[in-house]
Amino acid sequence: MRMRSAMKSESKRPAWFVMALLLVACLTVAFAAAQASPPAASPQSTAPAWKLVWSDEFNGANGSAVDASKWVSETGGGGWGNNELEYYTSRLENVSQRDGNLIIKVEQEKYTGSDGVTRNYTSARLKTQGKFSQAYGRFEARIKIPRGQGIWPAFWMLGDDIDKPGWPSCGEIDIMENVGKEPALVHGTIHGPGYSGEHGIGDPFGLPGDQRFADDFHLYAVEWEPNTIRFYVDDHLYTTRTPADLPKGTKWVYDHPFFLLLNVAVGGGWPGSPDTTTIFPQTMLVDYVRVYDRASSPSGMAVPH
Repeated sequence: MRMRSAMKSESKRPAWFVMALLLVACLTVAFAAAQASPPAASPQSTAPAWKLVWSDEFNGANGSAVDASKWVSETGGGGWGNNELEYYTSRLENVSQRDGNLIIKVEQEKYTGSDGVTRNYTSARLKTQGKFSQAYGRFEARIKIPRGQGIWPAFWMLGDDIDKPGWPSCGEIDIMENVGKEPALVHGTIHGPGYSGEHGIGDPFGLPGDQRFADDFHLYAVEWEPNTIRFYVDDHLYTTRTPADLPKGTKWVYDHPFFLLLNVAVGGGWPGSPDTTTIFPQTMLVDYVRVYDRASSPSGMAVPH
């Protein structure tokens, strides 16, 4: 009975009821309009984006040499301060481009260089010194490392003032190092005056389970800012270094441009020598190397030559 009465003429409804109906109608229209309108833009992040400033994608013709406008091949067999056993060459047999990758190949062979030094292994070592250096930014490379006892691949950086104060006062940032006897570990380390060599300040990063770094490509990177260096594997932050980590009385020397290096060493005090389990040749594949700066940073931070 009450439902039928409510359906009779509007004139019998009290004024407050009519006002309530009008209010409900207005709210319904407003809600529908809000649903149809695009949502308000969310505030933009205040952190500046990364801007690519230098790279090598290694897309040269198969069997071609590396881009000489970007890289310098260091050669020699003097042990490189680590009692290494290889002779670094610039031959295509040891360093070339193929299928979109840089290939550094380690061969077991007797080789005598122009300096008269003879070694039983050959490899390659590249650097951007005199071509490109930068202070601060993100430095990354996608790499498939080699494997085996005595094999020592690295992606790293040195201060571009190395010819003046020398090493380690110029500073060194090891973005990625691996020694073959630790197939599931890579290391990120800084070296400077008073904390170099075996006293470098670093941490390892390990893969879970039975994974080995040599089985696939991985992305190795540092993000470097004033007073901070962060180390990443596959965009996983695993350690951060600041001046607070340094031994008392030592100096933070990461405030000037650094250049890049890629190499595969054989032997030396840390990895030890190859043994009967080590298979040759071994290759390090580098898909790309990329360097970024903050989009809002002054353009003068990168130093092309």
